[in-house]
Amino acid sequence: MFEENYLFHVPTEKRIKVILDTDVRNEVDDQFAIMHALMTPKFDVRGIIAAHFGHDRIEDSMEASYEELQKVLQYAGLEGKVRTARGSRTALKVLQKGYFGNIPAYDNEGVRMIIEEAMALAPGEKLYIGVLGPMTDIACALMLEPAIESRIIIVWNGGNIYPNGGMEFNLVNDITAANIVLASKAEVWQIPTKVYAKPRAGLAELQLKVYPCGEIGRFLFNEVVDFFEEMKHSPGWPRAESLDICDLTVIGLMMEEHNYCYSWKRAPYIGEDMYYRENHENRPIRVYEDIDGRYILEDFFSKLKINYG
Repeated sequence: MFEENYLFHVPTEKRIKVILDTDVRNEVDDQFAIMHALMTPKFDVRGIIAAHFGHDRIEDSMEASYEELQKVLQYAGLEGKVRTARGSRTALKVLQKGYFGNIPAYDNEGVRMIIEEAMALAPGEKLYIGVLGPMTDIACALMLEPAIESRIIIVWNGGNIYPNGGMEFNLVNDITAANIVLASKAEVWQIPTKVYAKPRAGLAELQLKVYPCGEIGRFLFNEVVDFFEEMKHSPGWPRAESLDICDLTVIGLMMEEHNYCYSWKRAPYIGEDMYYRENHENRPIRVYEDIDGRYILEDFFSKLKINYG
């Protein structure tokens, strides 16, 4: 969609197929991540799934995410040009406390998108699934079609730092789904909370670099300002004039893997308290311990200016 605006070319052999699964109405960072993905020449974005984010603030949070996703595409001038789908409306239901077998999987258009795109891959190809919220949809896809395990790479913003774990928002919205994915054979890149918080920008920088970039730039900036106003009585977070644009990390790592910034750890079992327990039956996953947040931010700012400045 944007290739003609760049003075460089990404060869077909280096492009990757990507699906985003996003709780975009939750905060104001997913909107940036969606645009970053769509403007990245390395990505062949096969679709974007609207995800739930619990029900404390909005009862039907998935539908709210779907509506926000359409709004992002509208302001970007991409309405009707990107495949979108509704994902799962709620977290997976545990039938028996502490038991994760025989959990009914949700079957919806977002889950089907994951399965269809994964099963349509050519031999040797991988489908990257950028998970910006809970892992409900990917867990359901794995349960409905286990054959996709070897065909996908899941890049997930979620979970607290190792070795202990603990409270984290994307995880708390579906601990069961996280355990199902971690117990699968699918390749997982986990980005814990202290790492995904690294792309940080001041509101003045966003005014300077984002606001001038067409309707989408004004929309992104005004969403941030409105969110800060909505949360003005919240102690401590968000900060007075800076924003952690957390979900840009998923895009940045699919774009550039950041070698030497991760280690391989055996996937844990995650308890209801969100603390990690050893599970020797699980396979190792890639866990990021650092990223170059400024590189990711500058890439986003540059692409926004090239395409909308």
